[in-house]
Amino acid sequence: MRRLGSTPFSFPEFRGATRRLVIVNLVAYFVLALVGLSSHDLQAYLLLHLGFIPSVFLHGWIWTPFTYSFIHQGILATLFELLSLWFLAGFLENFHSDAWVTGLYAISVLGTALAAVVLFVAGSLLATDQAAGLLIGCFGGIFGMLVAIGILYGDMEFMLFPLPIGIKARYLAIIYGLIAIAMLFGEQRMYAFAQLGGALAGWLYLRVAPRRGYSFAWSERWYGVRNRYYRWKRRRAARKFEVYMRSQGRTVKFDNQGRPIHDDTEDKSRWN
Repeated sequence: MRRLGSTPFSFPEFRGATRRLVIVNLVAYFVLALVGLSSHDLQAYLLLHLGFIPSVFLHGWIWTPFTYSFIHQGILATLFELLSLWFLAGFLENFHSDAWVTGLYAISVLGTALAAVVLFVAGSLLATDQAAGLLIGCFGGIFGMLVAIGILYGDMEFMLFPLPIGIKARYLAIIYGLIAIAMLFGEQRMYAFAQLGGALAGWLYLRVAPRRGYSFAWSERWYGVRNRYYRWKRRRAARKFEVYMRSQGRTVKFDNQGRPIHDDTEDKSRWN
């Protein structure tokens, strides 16, 4: 494993899951921007139907927790999000598979949406003035990745851009968490609470996710089921062969894996 110590502010290699995530978000941004040039009404329609609004999600818009993270507005905000995504995902991909990184990002994004739903439902039950709000952007996935780095590689130092100051990853994650908690008392409380939900989802992913990702774990489980089926078929065929050989006046034995057991004391002349 690579040594975890001080490192200059430099972006990691642009590959694998990092490249896919950044390119998909970038393409989605330019598509939405081009739609806005041709029709503002169509752009507003896409924002409404692809962004995440807790109230409409509860009325059946079940696709929005998967689409809102690809909707971006504002070139500076989008630039910051995608550069952060590149830096954090690329760093994690140096130590984990691209499936693991993709899973962490997806779970953090879904956790962000779930936290927004929890806040909305709680506000409705308590009859408080809780605005539904519109969630867009991949900030929840980014925060989940930051938490993962802070937990797994807390002693790693990064440059606090744009200041030439080094800071450990765990302290950087704590600072972002405190900022989100402070925002709970302002007008952006839904964004802040949702962002904390993404951080919590990232933390839970670290606790329950297989080390090499869910796709690898599911493939291993599938191959295990398939191999158990083949072993069962072999044992069944062995039992049938034993019955057949007994009907021919001969005795053969197989172990519980369906493999023949050879008896060295057996008289080989009877087989001639």
